[in-house]
This record gives sequence, structure tokens and C-alpha cells, in this order.
Amino acid sequence: MSNVTHKSNSNGHGDYERRDIGVAGVLYFLLGLVVAGIFVHFVVTGLFGFLNKRYEAEQPAVSPLVKSAPEDTRHLPPDYKTDAEGKDYEKYLKKNFPTPQLETDERTQLNKIRIGEEETLSTYGWVDQKAGVVRIPIDRAMDLLAQRGLPVRSGAGTSATAQAQPESPKGSNP
Repeated sequence: MSNVTHKSNSNGHGDYERRDIGVAGVLYFLLGLVVAGIFVHFVVTGLFGFLNKRYEAEQPAVSPLVKSAPEDTRHLPPDYKTDAEGKDYEKYLKKNFPTPQLETDERTQLNKIRIGEEETLSTYGWVDQKAGVVRIPIDRAMDLLAQRGLPVRSGAGTSATAQAQPESPKGSNP
């Protein structure tokens, strides 16, 4: 064995691999990948169909409390065409399912609740019109409370004055 190094490239740069991968190998790999993907697709689709049929066969009977529940509730019937706002879907749920129902649009429902609370806190209105009870905006209520002060119970004032009366001296007899 010789320890002598031979430079194959005289300009000082490294050399490159003389054996490259063949184009045919890459194409065969991609073709195999596509065939395997198609095979997996059909296997998963068949497995889902089998499990779905098994699931539907094992479903318990529909509760007698549900009024005219359709067979498949995952899809809307054709007479309930969904619009952009989902009003038809809400009608479908109210007609075919008992309460309590799941939320259909949490953000919109939460926004409606918050807008209602804000309206209640910032407007005038009747609480009980027959009894003459009204509500006022919370800012106005705080202003009135700051001007008039907190209400004081009349019962607390009489017990405080009874304790404040001076006692008779010990040595004197009435």
C-alpha cells in the first residue's frame, strides 16, 4: 500500500461524484408512490364504508320523544336549503330536535348576548311597568349615587341614639 496522494484535479477544487442516480430509478419510485397512494385510498374508503354500515346497524331505536326524526341527520333534507346566514338550518333544528340544542354559531350567539347586555346597561327601560320599576343607564346611576350618597336605614339610627344617652351617676338616687 502506498501513502502517496495523487491529485486528480490540478486547479485545487474538489472533484464531483462520477456516478449519478439514474432518472429511471426516480420515475419508478414516483410511480410506486402513486400506486401505493391509490391502493391506500381504496383500502381506507372500503374500511370506512364497512365501519359506517356496522355503526348504522348497531344504532339504538330512536327515542319516542323525538318527533319525526329523519333517518340520516347528518345531511339536511332538500326542503331546507341552507342560506348564507344559516336561518334554514336553525329552523330545521328547532322543528326536528328537542331542546336543549347544541349551539350552531357560538360567535354570533355570544355577540348577540353581549350586545343585549350592553343595551341593558346603557339605555332606559321598564323592568316592571305595572309596579313602576324602571332601569336607568349604569353611568347615570353612578352619578346619582355620587350626588345623593348611599341610602341609610332608619332602624340603625334609633339604636345608635339609645346607646349614646348619658347614664345616671352611680351615687345619686332618683
